[in-house]
Amino acid sequence: MNRRNFIAKTALGAAAITILPRHVLGGNGFLAPSDRINLGYIGVGKQVPTLLNGLMKLPETMVLAAADVDSTKLNKFIGDANKLNAAKSGHQVEGYGNYRDLLARKDIDAVVIASPDHWHAMHVIDAAKAGKDIYCEKPLALTIDEGRAMVNAVRKYKRVLQTGSMQRSQYNFRQAADLIRNGYIGEIKEVNVSVGEPVKECDLPSLPTPAHIDWDFWIGPSLYRGFSPVLCPPIGAPEWAMWRLYHGFGGGYITDWGAHMFDIVQWALGMDHSGPVSFTPPDIPQAKEGLYFTYKNGVNVHHKNWGAGNAIQFLGTEGKIEVSREFLRSDKDNLPKLEIAEKDRKVYYSENHYKDFVDAIKKRSKPICDVEIGHRTATVCNAANIAYQIQKPIKWDPKKEVFDNPFANNLKGRAYRGKWDYLDF
Repeated sequence: MNRRNFIAKTALGAAAITILPRHVLGGNGFLAPSDRINLGYIGVGKQVPTLLNGLMKLPETMVLAAADVDSTKLNKFIGDANKLNAAKSGHQVEGYGNYRDLLARKDIDAVVIASPDHWHAMHVIDAAKAGKDIYCEKPLALTIDEGRAMVNAVRKYKRVLQTGSMQRSQYNFRQAADLIRNGYIGEIKEVNVSVGEPVKECDLPSLPTPAHIDWDFWIGPSLYRGFSPVLCPPIGAPEWAMWRLYHGFGGGYITDWGAHMFDIVQWALGMDHSGPVSFTPPDIPQAKEGLYFTYKNGVNVHHKNWGAGNAIQFLGTEGKIEVSREFLRSDKDNLPKLEIAEKDRKVYYSENHYKDFVDAIKKRSKPICDVEIGHRTATVCNAANIAYQIQKPIKWDPKKEVFDNPFANNLKGRAYRGKWDYLDF
């Protein structure tokens, strides 16, 4: 082959494998394959319509596949996703009973994980191993050890992970964090957080499993127990699945709502890569509130109903700030709407949690609620549950991630069942 023929054939070969940018394609308004972010969904229960609609409003996204152990929920999701896809590409969504079949697809760029908490570690780590970027619902991890393993896996495989703590992308909480970090109510002395009760043992009666649910797969790595519609409600049920309340599947409202509200405490106090140094539970057996945890600077955070549900009260030397999804208020009337000064240090700015995730994928950067942040918040929640469980004060080393109590350290992880092993990465 002479030089001229070699150059000509090489150019033709390169053109054959090049994906043209969308401005070259033109005409139909669809994005080129190189501009799309192809999504797969793992777990398609009650939370997923919010995630699906939020992510599909972004021009880059398209859904290729979904996985769930409940075929009725899976089929409904496929129908909903196909309708949203139609406005973009018309691509048909494929369903799977086993999430690993979804992860094996090379054409999926990122996964959205909205499975029960006891599955998060396996789903995140397997997704990272498969080279997928990840949006994982909060709380990130069911145990402290799982959370650290999730961080390590995401870092090892150089993936982007956004924890679904979407309050960080909302004005009330961002404004509160900026005000507190910059001393607008002075030095923080105390924080009160109302988020409901800690985890409890599962005492639900076992009932026959519906034919459309693979219950053994639903249990997955957790210790086996029989089916209950309280844990896995039927499609269309108005109530949320209450697996979130029970040991082995969730962490009670301490992790369910705590993953939202304690997350904002961590953010406002600048503790995203650290945490408290001690947890002190009440002396009352089976108490549902009364625990407090303490940071190295002496700030105490109390788990109690202080007068507003699912809300935070920051008490400073020069005033107070109270914040929830419904309100941002202060005894200083100007603070809720105050424009933060240019000279002040501002927290990460995001107005859309889903767009922030997609932008991080494109830039290969850390999103507003990166895996380490999600792990640190989940650690606060899980450590609080451990202190409630053993009913004694415990010290925590946020750098080494160990307690000063061997019984507490034993509760940092949990037994895995059968073939499942989240440490296999």
